[in-house]
Amino acid sequence: MSATPTDLLREATTRLERLAASAESGALDPAIALMVQALDDGGVLQAFGTGHSEAFAMEISGRAGGLIPTNRFALRDIVLHGDRDIDVLGAALEREPWVVDELMATVPVNDGDVFLIASNSGVNGSIVGTALWAQEHGHKVIAVTSLEHTARVEPKHPSGKRLSEIADVVIDNLAPYGDATLEVADGIAAGAISSITAAFIAQLLTLGVARTIAERGETPPMYISANIPGGDEHNSVLEARYADRIRRGA
Repeated sequence: MSATPTDLLREATTRLERLAASAESGALDPAIALMVQALDDGGVLQAFGTGHSEAFAMEISGRAGGLIPTNRFALRDIVLHGDRDIDVLGAALEREPWVVDELMATVPVNDGDVFLIASNSGVNGSIVGTALWAQEHGHKVIAVTSLEHTARVEPKHPSGKRLSEIADVVIDNLAPYGDATLEVADGIAAGAISSITAAFIAQLLTLGVARTIAERGETPPMYISANIPGGDEHNSVLEARYADRIRRGA
């Protein structure tokens, strides 16, 4: 039994290298094409994840080196922008299908928007329900999930579907069943990997979209750091193009 920092580095590096090779071979091109088309059509990229998968949405939306026409929404929006009391928020909320209609009523969605939804398990009610909502309203869905994990657990949505069975494009985050990669005791493991691989996938997608736009001779609508001179001014001008369509909270 080995569970050293070097072992964890190996687990992470091996997966990141596989993802990079996959991107180089064009495996992410279908997702990138959907994202570019959305921006060409005047849409924005709607990013969603619950639990630790929200890290993926944070990588896609509203960060330096990222695309400006992006919007991140979260379950807590039913409190921040809806009518629910804060008491409704809890770990179990992500499993509840009923939350979807209330959540989506708070999200500024327009025609042409593409949804990027991350979930390691891909079976929770809010995740599956949001993907179905997007599909039913004519939006393309890109999923980031663990194909190994989702195949071994039962869906928690009344449809009986998994995120991977709904999405137009599915990207495997390469996390193992249970997410943790290193056994530290009998039946106990550490070294969860899905947040690391999902963040890398988010950056690969962002890079792919930016490169595609740049190769057409156009300037990609990218954030520069607000913590360098001129950053706020640059970002504010581009954000104004998508007024009321992208939220940038604390």
